[in-house]
Amino acid sequence: MPEIVAVLKNPRCILGLYVVMTIGASIAKYLRGGAFFDHTAYTHINNFLIIKTAFFNLISNQDLYALHLDKYWDFYKYSPTFALLMAPIAVMPDVLGLIVWNVLNALALYVAIAALPVHSPDTKSAMHWFLLLPLLTSVQNAQSNGLVAALLLGAFNCFEKKNVLLASLCIVLSFYIKLFGIVACILSLLYQAQWKCLAYTLLWLALLFVLPLVVIAPEQLGFLYSSWANLLLNDHTASLGSSVFGFLRAWFHVGISKELLLLAGTILLCLPFVRRSAYPERHFRLLFVASLAIWVVIFNHKAESASFIIAMSGIALWYFAHTQTLGATLLVGAAFVLTSLSPTDVFPKYVRQQYVNPYAVEVVPCLLIWLYLQYQLLSTWTGLFTHSDRQRTAC
Repeated sequence: MPEIVAVLKNPRCILGLYVVMTIGASIAKYLRGGAFFDHTAYTHINNFLIIKTAFFNLISNQDLYALHLDKYWDFYKYSPTFALLMAPIAVMPDVLGLIVWNVLNALALYVAIAALPVHSPDTKSAMHWFLLLPLLTSVQNAQSNGLVAALLLGAFNCFEKKNVLLASLCIVLSFYIKLFGIVACILSLLYQAQWKCLAYTLLWLALLFVLPLVVIAPEQLGFLYSSWANLLLNDHTASLGSSVFGFLRAWFHVGISKELLLLAGTILLCLPFVRRSAYPERHFRLLFVASLAIWVVIFNHKAESASFIIAMSGIALWYFAHTQTLGATLLVGAAFVLTSLSPTDVFPKYVRQQYVNPYAVEVVPCLLIWLYLQYQLLSTWTGLFTHSDRQRTAC
């Protein structure tokens, strides 16, 4: 038994599992072939084809944000810069590109967790195992959420190492994948590095903004950014997702303005900044980045099952690097069942269609944990370390 436990905690074993699981899931998805959605044919790797085809649409001066039903179903919603960065994967055969893309997401998250400023290797092993299932959900959908979670944690890791340049790059790269990534800039406030972070962030934003000019003309790039903005504006108006917005509408039939609810959530997210005396405590900073990872999902009007790898990364960091009380354990257990397991076949299809999806069940434990986490960040309890603990956790 001790030998089995040692193997399960072995970083190489976990890394191998991440790679094998991702390759297997990618091949299985590829071999499933075609399907129909709203009477329109598409393949089970449709999400991958969207981001793969974007590169070819970019270099052929097509509108990235129009429907291309001859190639894939749904809209491309990433930036023109991301379409260019996908070039090495786009030129690969579909099955190979799908594998490389998914492995990139899985490895990025593995590395980000392995680099966390947490002293106990067991904590990182526990986080890797806890995130295995939500990561599988993400890679089965060929989504970029594993990469976004990795960039968020990577920005935190870089800030901890006082490398503001790389931290800003992680933030901007996540922004050009999914816009909400830019909110990670607020982490700089914990390190008295806000002005340096702002300068580097503006630099990276400008460089990556114009990067597509290596393959298209300035006029086309301006058109693409305008088209992208129009798509996102219309998308924001129409959707609620598995988010706080969807939860309130489904459970309480509350039609609060998304803008007002987002503002309230943002204020609550930022309230812990009033505790300036807690900034030197690494534990406080760990809790805040965990809060941020959950926040960007539960207040995202487009959140779906594959998005929750980001929130679950925050939950894993909060729980495994924190005092594991009975209440916290019950909440994490609820998140594992209702958020990680509910998109899988463990829940019958009827249950998913009639209850899980319509009632935004996945967001409920994440919201409860986030509210509890905010209470911890705002309370004096999080500052009750011994003098030696403070010395050990301060940067």
